[in-house]
Amino acid sequence: MVVRRRPQRGHRYTESPILQLALQGWRSRMVGLLLMAAFLALLMRAFYLQVINNDFLQEKGDSRYLRDIEISASRGKVTDRHGDMLAVSTPMRSIWAIPADARTMSGEQKRLLAELVELKPRELDARLASEKTFVFVKRQVPPQTAEQIAALKLPGIHQEKEYRRYYPAGDMTAHLVGFTGVDDKGLEGVELAFQQSLLGRPGARTVIRDRRGNIIEDVGATRPPRDGNDVTLAIDSKIQYLAYSHLKATVGEHKAKGGGIVVLDTRTGEILALANWPTYNPNNRAKLSGEQLRNRAVTDTFEPGSTLKPFTVALGLEKGKYRYDSIVDCAPGRITIGRSVITDAHSSGELTVAQVIQKSSNVGTTKIALSMPAEWMWEMFDDLGFGKAPQLGFPGEVGGRLRPWKNWRPIEQATMSYGHGISVSLIQLARAYTVFARDGDLVPASLLRVDQPVVHGTPVFSAQTAREMRAMLEMVVGPGGTAPKAAVPGYRVGGKTGTAHKLEGGAYANKYIASFVGIAPISNPRLVVAVMIDEPGGNQYYGGQIAGPVFAGVMGGALRTLGIAPDAPLQVAAVNDGKGRM
Repeated sequence: MVVRRRPQRGHRYTESPILQLALQGWRSRMVGLLLMAAFLALLMRAFYLQVINNDFLQEKGDSRYLRDIEISASRGKVTDRHGDMLAVSTPMRSIWAIPADARTMSGEQKRLLAELVELKPRELDARLASEKTFVFVKRQVPPQTAEQIAALKLPGIHQEKEYRRYYPAGDMTAHLVGFTGVDDKGLEGVELAFQQSLLGRPGARTVIRDRRGNIIEDVGATRPPRDGNDVTLAIDSKIQYLAYSHLKATVGEHKAKGGGIVVLDTRTGEILALANWPTYNPNNRAKLSGEQLRNRAVTDTFEPGSTLKPFTVALGLEKGKYRYDSIVDCAPGRITIGRSVITDAHSSGELTVAQVIQKSSNVGTTKIALSMPAEWMWEMFDDLGFGKAPQLGFPGEVGGRLRPWKNWRPIEQATMSYGHGISVSLIQLARAYTVFARDGDLVPASLLRVDQPVVHGTPVFSAQTAREMRAMLEMVVGPGGTAPKAAVPGYRVGGKTGTAHKLEGGAYANKYIASFVGIAPISNPRLVVAVMIDEPGGNQYYGGQIAGPVFAGVMGGALRTLGIAPDAPLQVAAVNDGKGRM
């Protein structure tokens, strides 16, 4: 039989003998020390995070509700030398969305938004289908349209201020000024060349936003915006218009492929005008091609032809090999060098050095060149800046082609003397002619306004040589010269024609570049105008026929615009009224 014991009444669990066992003294002290150390560690960690280094926790907290909004800075203006606007930023708005919230819009709301931002409904739906937390709906929206969008109070649709570049002169200055992209960064021309100066520094302000992107509180500006610096160009808008309009008309009249023109101030090296055709409208670049974008005057090179003859002749004068009236036998109108024959358009017999320029004799220029070492010619071309970029700071500027003199054969030295076998840009050629206008010294060309004349440039020729060359250049536009159509009523002008075959595939094609470079007034030169017409059509292709009249129109208008006093008597042409009366 099993006997069950009944528990004694009054026995308590807490009085268990096991619990009566006491810890040893050293163990209790260790436990107490460990607990105290842990508490101190936690206290020190809390002090470190909350007082000494609270950046991490503060950043994590701020990231949940604080946002820095960029405050756009206005890009600097581009103006001509008189302050007329060539590029200016106008305030616009960018429309952006939080796609998850914007998808809650009704069909009618989406339709209205798509209509205002000029998107097709399916295009808008595609943008709002993004899984991102931020997408642009439309950039550079006019303020009036942005106000209409804001009035709709669409869920998830927000706006920010930005700027759009506007070009008041349009296609007239497109190649010079260039343009910016949608992010307001320069992509072409001056806009790219002076990007760092024009670009402002955006500011920022801190706001508190909820999860839907709504601004709850504006905490304040943390960095004020700094607008970009203005850039004042050397060009004169009136002279630029003259150059552009004459060039455009001539390219159209002669059905040419294109052309370029440069106007330089001989006192300062300033570029008063630079135009090309074809061109484009920088305010509407929807259908741009590479042909339109090319700044031919700066980025294209060509064989300058006879416009280089004055430099060869000037070198002969400078070295004492020839005088102004020295005789050069050009008969019978051709000269044989090795297996090659160089000819003149018209046989002229004996010519003075001045007449070699006036008649544009290839034979005469060749004989002058071959009487001198090739090294002399190369050093002169190098001093004039050929073969080197003109250092305008303009994107895409080229140096042209000038081979080392040690590799020249006699036929190459001969052809280079009259502008074949060497290539230059139009801006290089215009700048080189300033040596004749400035008594022999060369000054840097400048896109920016220069407030003081350049007193001393880099010497290339003596003043005497430069004066004699001006007299020869004046003969070119006078009776018996190759460019009577380049004459300017009321002013003494001088210059040189150029007609060069184009190189295609390493061989000369039956296509031409017609050019003319001249200076005026001869009595006290102030301007250089260089004109280049690419592939004129029809039977006329000589520089004097095609480029000479452009020079005359631009030079005459520019001199009058600058208030330069005439230095020649104004000849009044007799006009027949068709009835035998004058």
